[in-house]
Amino acid sequence: MTTTFLGMPRAPHGAGRLRGEQPFPRSAEAALGDDLLRGNLRKATHTIRAKRLAFTGELPDWEELRDAGAAIKTDALNRLPELLEQLEQKVAEAGGTVHWARDADEANAIVAGLVAATGSREVIKVKSMATQETGLNEHLESQGITPYETDLAELIVQLADDLPSHILVPAIHRNRDEIREIFRAEIPGAPADLGSAPEELAATARAFLREKFMTVPVAVSGANFAVAETGTLAVVESEGNGRMCLTMPRTLITVMGIEKVVPTHADLEVFLQLLPRSSTGERMNPYTSLWTGVTPGDGPQEFHLVLLDNGRTAALADAVGRQALNCIRCSACLNVCPVYERVGGHAYGSTYPGPIGAVLTPQLAGMDAVKHDPNASLPYASTLCGACYDACPVKIDIPSLLVELRHQKTEQAPAGVERLAMKAAAAVLGRPKLYAAAQRASRLGRIAGGRDGTITRLPPPFSGWSDSRDTPVPPRQTFREWFASAEGEQALAAASGAHPPHDPQEDVQ
Repeated sequence: MTTTFLGMPRAPHGAGRLRGEQPFPRSAEAALGDDLLRGNLRKATHTIRAKRLAFTGELPDWEELRDAGAAIKTDALNRLPELLEQLEQKVAEAGGTVHWARDADEANAIVAGLVAATGSREVIKVKSMATQETGLNEHLESQGITPYETDLAELIVQLADDLPSHILVPAIHRNRDEIREIFRAEIPGAPADLGSAPEELAATARAFLREKFMTVPVAVSGANFAVAETGTLAVVESEGNGRMCLTMPRTLITVMGIEKVVPTHADLEVFLQLLPRSSTGERMNPYTSLWTGVTPGDGPQEFHLVLLDNGRTAALADAVGRQALNCIRCSACLNVCPVYERVGGHAYGSTYPGPIGAVLTPQLAGMDAVKHDPNASLPYASTLCGACYDACPVKIDIPSLLVELRHQKTEQAPAGVERLAMKAAAAVLGRPKLYAAAQRASRLGRIAGGRDGTITRLPPPFSGWSDSRDTPVPPRQTFREWFASAEGEQALAAASGAHPPHDPQEDVQ
């Protein structure tokens, strides 16, 4: 194995693969007008949020677990080339084959070639963010291979020719009545009188998928973690579809981002406590599947591991932004984000939505990878309230990363109004007399205010500011002027507990 791919430039496709040409502000504006979407999102995120708080609150060492998770991931990233080589060696020793993919195109070509070599024209899939990132389904279809998503939410999205809008619950934007209509229209043999009760919907999906589990000889999976010391892969899920895909087919192909590796088997103990509580609000996942290579006569007899870079080493080279690679895809940040709750995942235009997506997508694909790419606006898709950092099980400081990406965007941008304004502000703020003069001159802005003392519209080039916010008119008197006045002196004296100077004339009167 060689690691010459490490340090490759950002991939032009993949995590930044666009779902349209709309920048985030425009997509978000459209989503805000969808009352049904907002209702679905609010109900789902609040339910998951409440469960998470209940199950994290019962652990007295929750904060210590978060610290441990962050430390393990940071250590793994610091030793990533070494751990990846160890992982490849252990997988090979256990009878598996490791493939290295620089970008989405290489990963898709590798998987399509492996499937074609089996002679199968169908594959079953375990939910995998990495294959969504690379657009694997679309590539397989272009090669005449039909992929079947087996996660219930992913199946809903696939049948509706839709896109996932949540890391953990891809169909979070759909309600049961919508799902019923999708199943009636798209699943062969679905009952004409199918109801919207969860058990009916699940039974219909189960009948459809069971035939695929029993007949399709190739499965494609993702991986939550890979253990370098043993070559073991891990997938956690809630429905049992993963267990079927990982044990029934003859050939198993796993596509995994290189940042998913952890050093030792003992490290899984920490993450198998952090992940379920942070993602689904459960003490443990109903299904935790671990596999190492192949075993004659038991499970898949051919195992391939595709290790995907696709911009990750470029992100790793960023001393500040690299901590985004610590993400374990739990979606806790989405469920507490006031922005995501109102606009949903589609507005982000990327595989990874929400606060972590606003960081990961520009990190992996670059903010300007494609002309008119909405990635450039993603770092601004946040209120910087800090709720995402409080919820993150591995303590990724997402607000600080968003601020850093905003800084990078400003520094990389060509000279324009924003940069000139910042230079002018720096010149003024660094000179007290000039600053005081600018304050006095700003009073002319009172002319632009309405009767309520608010500026709602500014002329170009400042119209971009007023299009999205209202601004109070400048005050009649600056703070410095007030502070120097008699009124300011009296207020200062009262605040400090001192008495104003005694006037002898008051005794005469």
